Amino acid sequence: MEGGPAEDLRTEDLLRELAPQVLGALVRRYGGFDACEDAVQEALLAAAVQWPVEGTPENPRGWLVTVASRRLVDQVRSERARRLREDRLALATPQAELLSRAADADAATDRDDSLALLFLCCHPALSAPSRIALTLRAVGGLSTAQIAAAFLVPEATMAQRISRAKQTIKASGEPLRMPGASDRAERQRAVLHVLYLIFNEGYVTTDGDDLTAPALSAEAIRLTRWLHRLLPEDTETAGLLALMLLTDARRPARTGPGGDPVPLAEQDRSRWDQDLIAEGVALLTATLPRGEVGPYQVQAAVAAVHDEAAHVDATDWPQILLLYGLLEELAPNPMVTLNKAVAVAMVHGPAAGLDLIAGLEDDKRMAGHHRLFATRAHLLELLGDTASAAAQYRDAARRATSAPERRHLTARAARPAAEVR
Repeated sequence: MEGGPAEDLRTEDLLRELAPQVLGALVRRYGGFDACEDAVQEALLAAAVQWPVEGTPENPRGWLVTVASRRLVDQVRSERARRLREDRLALATPQAELLSRAADADAATDRDDSLALLFLCCHPALSAPSRIALTLRAVGGLSTAQIAAAFLVPEATMAQRISRAKQTIKASGEPLRMPGASDRAERQRAVLHVLYLIFNEGYVTTDGDDLTAPALSAEAIRLTRWLHRLLPEDTETAGLLALMLLTDARRPARTGPGGDPVPLAEQDRSRWDQDLIAEGVALLTATLPRGEVGPYQVQAAVAAVHDEAAHVDATDWPQILLLYGLLEELAPNPMVTLNKAVAVAMVHGPAAGLDLIAGLEDDKRMAGHHRLFATRAHLLELLGDTASAAAQYRDAARRATSAPERRHLTARAARPAAEVR
């Protein structure tokens, strides 16, 4: 009997959860990340078609491992691989996986394989876009078409990006294993950064007609929850998850009826998701006292201060300014300084904020960024210089790559002085 939409959704959730476990099992057993990943994707597609109709098998992980293994054998045969490798795969008996749990299917093995897989997808030889694409496909279980749609690029372009990433992994010769102690911390930072980038692209898209891509942010939160379960003692993973939850809680109020952005100060806070806020605050409260504070924990603390203010006038700006000062020490970059300038303006006045922004004008990373112009415009508004503010808003609109942001900034430039005040 054919399943309905609810059954399809349950199947999709289960497949995404099992994807890294199955790929990790195949890569550890057979080697060859690229071939194994292709085989797993075929198995996931087969399951997505069959399970809603025929029902989920008693051992869904075993089913996927079996089907993917058979696909891998077919690939080896069709490509006329060396006889030794073909024999090794042909002699495997994955059919037993359908009848009982595999000997290597215990939770510890899945945990280790899944972690190793995530680290492999964030290999230092890969560019940030390639890491993101490979993580979403291999660990997130998304199809190439889904990833391409999320990033508004042609499927062929995304397929090439993923193919190049897999070839780079293959050329590196790195096996599926956790990095050594010497480079594990650096690789883990790369993993967290990839998840952070995925979330940010979903929360404010780089370009296109929509301000947000909720599916991307949801996938980033899901993967970060998963990583937090695998590494429950890691405080920065917990901090990143808290940051995502506290930020995503505002999503219902951050766009207007036409899809254009609504600034934080003007959002209807009754629409914020209080459950996400409570979860994020609880996670952060439990994490901060446990170890060395990192950048994600500090950003989460800033988000918590905003979220806990019942009204914009109740925001504890001195606390936010202190937190941005700490963040600037931990992870200095021009975007942090730009955000700090807003806090400085709210505590010490807009002129002080503008002085801080002036120091960013010579930074090549920020000099032409639309957010620099938009922030300067906002502070000029607070000073009462509406003519200069309008000019800055127009400059910001010309530089914005997102259509909703361009419309929003253009509308800000056109506001009469009475409305601004």
